[in-house]
Amino acid sequence: MTRVACVEAVVAVLESEGVDTVFGLPGDAVLPLYTALRHSSIRHITVRRQAGGAHAADGWARTTGNVGVCVGASGTNMITGLHAALADSVPIICVTGQAATTKLRQEPLQAADIVEIAGPVTKWAIQLKESAQAPWVFREAFRIARSGRPGPVLVDLPADVQRGTCLYDRALDAPLPVAVPRPLPQVVRAAIDLVCTARRPLILAGGGVVTAEAGDELLQLAEHLQIPVQVTLMGKGAFPEDHPLFAGLAGTQAHTRWGNAAFLRSDLVLAVGARFGDRHTGELDVYREGRRFVHVDIEPTQFGRVFEPDLGVFGHARPVLAEMVAEARSRTAALQPGKWVRRVGELRRTMARRDDFDDVPIKPPRVFREINDFYPRDTTFVTGTGLHQIWSGQFQTTYLPRRYLACGQAGPPGWEVPAAMGVKCARPERQVVAVAGCPFLMDEVAAAARHRIPFVIVMINNAGPGPIRQAELPYDMNDAVDLHDCEGGVDHVRAMESFGCPARRVERPGDIRDALAWASAEAARKRLPVLVEVMVEREAKAATGPALDAIKEFEPLPELVTVDWSD
Repeated sequence: MTRVACVEAVVAVLESEGVDTVFGLPGDAVLPLYTALRHSSIRHITVRRQAGGAHAADGWARTTGNVGVCVGASGTNMITGLHAALADSVPIICVTGQAATTKLRQEPLQAADIVEIAGPVTKWAIQLKESAQAPWVFREAFRIARSGRPGPVLVDLPADVQRGTCLYDRALDAPLPVAVPRPLPQVVRAAIDLVCTARRPLILAGGGVVTAEAGDELLQLAEHLQIPVQVTLMGKGAFPEDHPLFAGLAGTQAHTRWGNAAFLRSDLVLAVGARFGDRHTGELDVYREGRRFVHVDIEPTQFGRVFEPDLGVFGHARPVLAEMVAEARSRTAALQPGKWVRRVGELRRTMARRDDFDDVPIKPPRVFREINDFYPRDTTFVTGTGLHQIWSGQFQTTYLPRRYLACGQAGPPGWEVPAAMGVKCARPERQVVAVAGCPFLMDEVAAAARHRIPFVIVMINNAGPGPIRQAELPYDMNDAVDLHDCEGGVDHVRAMESFGCPARRVERPGDIRDALAWASAEAARKRLPVLVEVMVEREAKAATGPALDAIKEFEPLPELVTVDWSD
């Protein structure tokens, strides 16, 4: 064993854990770590805000499946990013600098009890007390971030501890093992019993399917038993949306009309890696009525958190689905599409929302029609929180895992731009598109421009004169919010140009495709972020509300005849 600087051991651990990019903002309290980073293979992206660094690490982690890393002199501004990662089960490690341990009681500059502050929004938060612990604490941080339901970890490094030494040998060190829990055989049999006795079963694929890289097993199970598959917003990409068994999205916001219709006609839901968020379920009495639920999850405390399932199946999604496939194959040969599958296909053909509007101002569905038509299947889309995310969830099509990244439960505004920066750093060969609203984190555009990180921002701007509405409320209340500061407050095209980044504003639907082609070419040629600002109608509303209302919003739904699952 060789005695080395504590921070050199930390950087060696990062390298061996597969980290090739770190996002951060240097400061006095973390300069020893930055000195070690300078002599490593790790690329450092200097962000403009610590929150932006956390969001960029989040995007990097979502697209790679590895643990993202962000660094800051003080972690208080990273709390929003940690919350977003915890809510969406994203493994990141936040490394914070801290004042020397001998000075903490004296309230030095930027010192804060970040471990206590970060505790509620992390899986583990720890302050390194001894330099000798450094490699072990970071190995454990990576293990915890990856284990079970993934999530964020914070490691706080006092300056004097960073300047210490420890015994370390790269050749004798390696990542700690991560458990992959397998289901009990009898529970798998019970789950398949329920599925095979249902008349109109659905599989609901959540973000856990994507995280577990279980898309192939999901496809095998669905095709063998001919079960329609829905995805949640976080699960988009777990199942190809052009597959004959794709059954849309159910929910109160990011949904398809035919997806809600199919869900409400189902009698059993096999939910895999889904947490039953309130924007998906809506009113639980409507969501649960008339159907049984089998809930598969790697975190056992999720069972019964929102409602009690008929059967909980604990385990990692990939081995659970693999063993369900084996059990199904042992019982029956591959089935052919039956009446239930054909009925779901009929709903898809007859209940799709229009997206071919030629109106001026532009209607939001037309924007997503052009996005779907222009970009190839391998494009990675990143979308934050707001109406633009709801429209995106309703109208964008996704075919591959880790190609649609949405900030879900926490919903920090502006997440999409730094997250897109992280995605592009992780996958420079891919086209990356951030679907943004007004406003977005313009300061991180400057960071992307400085580091020559090219991606396209499609901004859905409904900030014209008049009020903004999300949806009609079922009672007498004015829900309009008049955002006077958005109306003419920022010229986003000029703001982008001030960073040296190309930008174009689109006001007619026939010009959208040309603008997208121009932006993609400019981003590739100049290696810069490029903006396409699409001006949509101010009064545009997303189709949101209780699940039953979402189905009936255009015309009455034809009555469905109760049918058998197969012929």
